[in-house]
Amino acid sequence: MKWDIDGKRWPNREASRFVQAGGLKWHVQQIGAGPAIFLLHGTGAATHSWRDLLPRLAEKFTVIAADLPGHGFSETLPTAQMSLPGMARASADLLRVLKVEPALVVGHSAGAAILARMCLDGKIKPRDLVSLNGAMLPLRGLAGVVFPPAAKLMAATSLAPRLFSWRAQDPAAIARLISSTGSKLDGTGAELYTRLIRDTAHVAATLNMMAQWDLVPLERNLPALETPLTLVVGSNDLTVLPSEANRVKAIVPDAKVITLAGLGHLAHEEQPDEIAKLITRIFEDHAPSVNIKK
Repeated sequence: MKWDIDGKRWPNREASRFVQAGGLKWHVQQIGAGPAIFLLHGTGAATHSWRDLLPRLAEKFTVIAADLPGHGFSETLPTAQMSLPGMARASADLLRVLKVEPALVVGHSAGAAILARMCLDGKIKPRDLVSLNGAMLPLRGLAGVVFPPAAKLMAATSLAPRLFSWRAQDPAAIARLISSTGSKLDGTGAELYTRLIRDTAHVAATLNMMAQWDLVPLERNLPALETPLTLVVGSNDLTVLPSEANRVKAIVPDAKVITLAGLGHLAHEEQPDEIAKLITRIFEDHAPSVNIKK
């Protein structure tokens, strides 16, 4: 996506800048003052996903959000590095250049897996890791067998990204895609996802990421996670089923599960006020000696 064209009406544009880190030019948004919170979106999204949550958290925190490599306005990594370890290393490089040591990290969907990998590898040492409908474990059953090869096949050809982008010309296709998450978005949210999916490079990076994704090592390593983990789950999530949080908790027994009734996979876009209050409460509960603005 081109910043001078597609970025003209980008949410929280005034907080945006471009940062060179790890050989990539990243699109980063930073706003607010206080303890640092780092936000990572999920596969196929961008910083727009935090459009309403970002300013609410900025009332009490320094909030940093970035477009993942190849997503939105950030440059992409080589295909082989669009893996979970590759994304974790790249995100750590970004934080190092920004000179930020986040007190709390929040990841949505695949973003939660990246942050967990960073914690396990000692690249970040936050007080808390908040997973918003996190996709942290391998798919079960037939989907786990069929999906990885299918993703690799789609990523291997330039036809698939063009086809996805072409389909995004149909508003009904976008409406079906959003509905399949179990969430209900307003017109602005739908329009922003439409712009992303119509961008062939963004779709290609999304497919490359999916093709390189392997959560088996993360599942194996999760018992060693020392960072307090809170699993926030939308009861209506149709992308990552709510029961997946119980699978994670079985591996990380100290993890806390918080269920949000009636919300889907994009819960933070549906109810940003509720999510902001929840994140603030989690931070306060685990860091009572740190002062944040009241």
